[in-house]
Order: sequence, then C-alpha cells, then structure tokens
Amino acid sequence: MRGPASAGSPGPDRSHGAPPAVRAWAQALGAAVAGMVSMIVVAVIGLWAAGAADLPGGAFPSVVAATVLVAAGGSVGLSGDAGVIAEARAGLDVVPLSVTLAGALALAAVFLLPLRHRAVAGTRELLARIARTAVCWLVLLLLVSLAARHSFRISVGNDLAEQIGSELGATPTVGFRAEVPATLAVGLLWVLALLALTFLVSRRAPLSPRLLHYQDSVRPPAFAMVLTLLGYAVIGLVAGVVELITNDRPAQTLAVIFLGLPNLAWMALGIGTGGAWVGHVDKALGLPLPNLLDQVLRTHGQRTLDLGSLAEHDRRAWLLVAVAAVVLFAAAFTAAVRSPVRRPAWRHGAEMAVALAVTLFAVGLLTRISAHYGLSVIGIGDLGGDLGGEVTLEPQLPRLVGVGLVWGLVMGSLGGLAARGVRHRGEVPEPPGAPEPPGAPEPPGAPEPPGAPEPPGAPKP
Repeated sequence: MRGPASAGSPGPDRSHGAPPAVRAWAQALGAAVAGMVSMIVVAVIGLWAAGAADLPGGAFPSVVAATVLVAAGGSVGLSGDAGVIAEARAGLDVVPLSVTLAGALALAAVFLLPLRHRAVAGTRELLARIARTAVCWLVLLLLVSLAARHSFRISVGNDLAEQIGSELGATPTVGFRAEVPATLAVGLLWVLALLALTFLVSRRAPLSPRLLHYQDSVRPPAFAMVLTLLGYAVIGLVAGVVELITNDRPAQTLAVIFLGLPNLAWMALGIGTGGAWVGHVDKALGLPLPNLLDQVLRTHGQRTLDLGSLAEHDRRAWLLVAVAAVVLFAAAFTAAVRSPVRRPAWRHGAEMAVALAVTLFAVGLLTRISAHYGLSVIGIGDLGGDLGGEVTLEPQLPRLVGVGLVWGLVMGSLGGLAARGVRHRGEVPEPPGAPEPPGAPEPPGAPEPPGAPEPPGAPKP
C-alpha cells in the first residue's frame, strides 16, 4: 500500500482527464494568451483615448498590433517614401510600459497557477514549462506581427507643392512594418527574462533543490524592488485618476494612463532619488506627454530633466524626495522581514544597494524616448523643420546607478535595523513553558527548585 505523497512532491495529477503533455501545453498556451490579451486590451483603450481610432485607411488595428509588439520588446520599422524628388523620414523608439506591465503581470500570474502548491520542482520540469510558454508566446508574436503594417499619406501643408508632387509621383507617405526576425529574437529574451524574474520574486514559484540555497539572499531584495515599482505605479494611477476628474482634457490623461503610466511613475522614482534624464521636445508628434514635462523639455537645445528643472515650474516636485524615502524604506523593511533572522543591517543595505542600482539602470533604459519625422518636397519644407518634429529623452545612467547605490545602502540598513524587533518570515515563536537553552540567565526572583543545594555561607533557618 502506498502512503500519501509528501508535501511539495510533484506526484501524479489525476484531477483532469487530459494526458499530461496536452495539459502542460494547454497551461503554457493559457499563460501566453492571458499576457497577449491583456496587452491588446490596454493598448486598444490607450490608443483610442489618444485618437488613433480616427486614423485613415482603417489603420487602428495595425497601430494596436505595432504597439503590442513594441511593448513586448519587438521591433517596428518606420519608413518614408515620396518619390525621387522628395524625402520623408521617420523614427520612433518608445516603450508603452502600461501595455508591457499589464501583459507581464497577467502572463506571470497564469504561469504560476499550476505551481502554487509546490515548494520544490525539478530543474528539467521547470525548464520544460518555461520552454513551452516561450514557444506559445513566439507563435502569438508572429501572428500579431503579420497585422503590424500600414502606410499613411502625409500632407505637406501647401496645395501647390502637393499638386506638383502628385503630378511627379512624389506623394509623401510614411509607413511602418514589423521586423519579424528582430521581433521574435527580442520577444524570446523578453519572455525568458519575465519568467526568470517571476521565479526570482514570487514565493509561489517553486525552485529546484540546487537553487534553494540562494533564495534567502536573492528573493527578498528582488521582491522589494518589484514592490517599489508596483507601488509607484499605483501612486501614479491614483494621481492619474485625480487628474482625469479635475482637468479639462480627460482623453489625453486616459491615454497617458493606459500607455505611459509606468514610464512617468518610474521616472518619478529616479528623479526623486536624484537621477536625471536629458532631452528636448520640438513637436509632440501625438505622444501623450504631461504638461509639466512638455514645459521643461520644450526647447531648441538639450535640457536636463531633474528635481531642479521640475521645481522651476512646479515647487511640488520636491515632494518626490519624500515619496521616494517612504516607498524605499517600506520596501527595505519588507525585504528585511522576509530575510533570515540574524542577518546584519549592513548586509541588508548592501543587498538593497545592488538591487536598487540595477532597478534604476533598467528604468533608465525602458523610459528612453526617441521620436521624429521630417518631410521635404522639392525644397518646400525641411527635415526637422516646420514639416517635422522631434522628441528625445535619454537617461543619465551613471547618475541613476550612483544614486541607486547610495539610497539602497541607506534605506536597506535602516530597514534592517527597524525589522530587528519584528518576527521574520519563517521564524517560529517559542511555545509557553518551553525549556530555555543551556546557560540562559534565570529571571530575578525565580524560586529555587526543591532539593537544590544552598550556596556556601547561606544562613540556616
């Protein structure tokens, strides 16, 4: 007779009638579909609010597909064509992180569902699950890539130039098309990085026995950084809802929320800790930029976007420092509570320093913007001039990494000190009446046990 399976053992699963291989592929496909559908829904709402539904030629589905591809790490190439006597150029490099975050959370949550009651899993099994999910994700990316292509006709704003250009076959157009090989290559890296981060952060994700030794030193600071990013996203969402109710341009605010909310929220984290970005805005090109950023960056030269430049237009920008201090201390305290009991505070600080520096480095890379278009037809118009525009925003990565190290070291140490008096995760309290360890001092006034020898020189009764 076989005994019950031990906790955490894989064990046969007879809860469903489907063969194990079919069930495993169904779970992988479910995770991939959940991530893709979430991204499509968020992209549709954001682009509709931004006015993309009014684009000519039924371009809206193609723009949605291109947005989803870019959010998943894919590549969409822009091109211009205006005949032999005209020139059109365009380029766009910006990640809609609201779409990215929605897909990442949905895919990771569904991926973890079959593993939620497991503590340990074999390396081969975990790699197989990751591989199946990656294959399903690449198939969905390929299908979306087929729809991510369209061309637009551009008006030069001059009737005579348009008439001459039409007669000479120089009607200017700008189009986009998914670059399939690059999309699949980077999309594969994207989903593998997401699943690796899922195992790195989530307590519900089982690990192979070889990796259990590292979970106490890696998972707490990694979880703290994900908690920080999600906390900033929630704060940004609350601010966005307030702005949506109070301002007179709800469509633009809704577009920012559903397309670029994490872009702005995570930049606020970097700026609040002392980081900076450099860029300028010539024309907004339809990108949903908040008024404050537009005011700071609208210049002919490069402008530094940091606490000082924001405070020149709105003194409330200094509140970003206080928000960063509160959120990072809460994250550091949470990481310390989830760590082993007797870990020194300086080690908490060192781990948080590395984690925050890596996080701000990633935030800098994800929030960069490079967008431009230009048009010139038989000398009328100039690339980047009246018939063009440009938005650029580049992070100062060394500065972001430096402030991440300093803030992480300070907040991690403070969080470790504050967590000393709090029961840590996994710590079992001693039951009442438990025997004290040898050598433990007795409390004052404790009665002597019966038959105990009297100390030398004690007065006899």
